[in-house]
Amino acid sequence: MSDTEHNGVGTLDWVLILAPYRKDASYTASLLQERGVRAKAASTADLGNLLAESPGVLVVTHEALDPAAIATIASFLQHQPNWSEIPIIVLLDRAASQVRIQAALNAAWPRSRQIFYQRPVAALELISGIQSALLTRARQRDVRDYLERETELRHELNHRVKNILATVVSIFEMTRRGATSADGLAEDFKGRLRALSNVHSAVFAAGGETVPLMDVANSILAPYSSDRQSRVIIEGPEVLLSREAGTTLALCLHELATNAIKYGGLSQPEGRIRLEWKITSSSEPALTLTWIESGGPLVIDPSRVGYGTRYMRAALTGLFGEPPDLIFAPDGLRFSVRGLLSRLSPEPTD
Repeated sequence: MSDTEHNGVGTLDWVLILAPYRKDASYTASLLQERGVRAKAASTADLGNLLAESPGVLVVTHEALDPAAIATIASFLQHQPNWSEIPIIVLLDRAASQVRIQAALNAAWPRSRQIFYQRPVAALELISGIQSALLTRARQRDVRDYLERETELRHELNHRVKNILATVVSIFEMTRRGATSADGLAEDFKGRLRALSNVHSAVFAAGGETVPLMDVANSILAPYSSDRQSRVIIEGPEVLLSREAGTTLALCLHELATNAIKYGGLSQPEGRIRLEWKITSSSEPALTLTWIESGGPLVIDPSRVGYGTRYMRAALTGLFGEPPDLIFAPDGLRFSVRGLLSRLSPEPTD
């Protein structure tokens, strides 16, 4: 967005000249334009409209300051945003009383930034003063942009904190419904919060609103790959996930890992886990993610579906748009889910 489009505020890099007599306006404009500074001449009639375009500096001769012009400038100054303070350069004739004119202008334009030059003024001195004033305006604009960015960040932080707290409440309710003891509740809740923390750390390390799927997988499964012979194999192309998709997948991988530790491929020393994903494309790219366990105890199809499994099915169906496949094969649990990449990633992936 350009500065002209930014809340109706102009770029602040040009000069408005109010000098109706002689050739002061055209002369000053020519001097500025020779040095690459844009300038516009104004009359009292169109002064208000040109001020609304937000010049960086206003140059005015004292004879141009009739009551109508003074009132128009006063109205503009009164409605300036808090960050803005337009420099007003007043060109005085040698015989003019600077003390009297300055007192009158201070009364009409309280707390305004006024700079006075006595004519005739050297061209270099005037140009230098105007360029210095424009630099001040550029710094004001930078402060404005910084303050607005800070406001955006505060709103964004507030939104994210609310989302995180809502996720924590949801995780607690999910854990509470599946708990059989207070110790079990505490342990499962702590593990799920750790998974949530890990994925947020991965997003922060990625430095944006997306997180690589590989980082999500490693953040959850790294503790099981720390021995000499990794018990977890993770393979797949680079895929960027949105923050929400990364959080959901992290919690689901945590559920799978927890189940593998208790009952499956990680419950015995020779057990292994293989997590892999691939991208296929027909009309639209799709992501297929697969979890395969091996080397664990004989798998028996459970008579009752636990809450963690129900959560994964519901969460992944909502995320991928298709229900996952969960197969309790005798030689190891197999889990897969497939969906359009556009549902998970805000950015195209090669």
